[in-house]
Amino acid sequence: MSTDIDITYDFRQDTPEGKDPDSYSKVLRQYHKQLWSKALPSGEPFQLSDTIAGHYLHHKSVVGEFSLSSDAVIPTFRWNKQIQAIITKSELEAFNAQGYTIGGMMIFPRNQIDGKWTINQARGCTQSIGDRFDLTLECIRRHYINGKSPLTNVLARYTTFFNLFADFRGYVEFFLLQDLVSDDYSTVHISQPYDNFSGSPIPINITEYRAYKNNALTFISARNQRILSSI
Repeated sequence: MSTDIDITYDFRQDTPEGKDPDSYSKVLRQYHKQLWSKALPSGEPFQLSDTIAGHYLHHKSVVGEFSLSSDAVIPTFRWNKQIQAIITKSELEAFNAQGYTIGGMMIFPRNQIDGKWTINQARGCTQSIGDRFDLTLECIRRHYINGKSPLTNVLARYTTFFNLFADFRGYVEFFLLQDLVSDDYSTVHISQPYDNFSGSPIPINITEYRAYKNNALTFISARNQRILSSI
């Protein structure tokens, strides 16, 4: 069933209070299913099902079997005490509301391998990534060229998934991430603070935070428009 995609919809609206939209928003799951059920770069169909018990979204075909989950990928760092001290609650909430539109959401494999972190877990728990999507995408770019990054090991565990998209360009185009990379797909647009993963990725002053926020909002808005155009 096809659903009209509302790029302004905040997935917290149909999520029970105190719960995570990634797990509880029925609208979000339907949007993911509709948007990413499409042909892979190889031409093979990648049809997602939301009716398989124990799976958020599921795919099984000649290309493999995959269990996928949603992840809100644009952190506002609203729980960070340094951020709370310099940014008003209203500004944080306005940022958060945009982050919970479809342009700020992704899907990743959800199955644990050998009891180790999933990609979602590693993104959030690796200090040099800090849950930031620009840094995650840089790690994925390096994965496709056999480069090293803080997520090298976890991404390697899910090579079968990344192989679905052939290369970094295929991954970016499938998930409509073009506005976060250069025109030739060789570079990810990374916000400050960033020092090749050697320092903290969390903004420490109002100038850094607002630059990070503005870059994130620009990306979300542009991706939302791409999503709308793709339907």
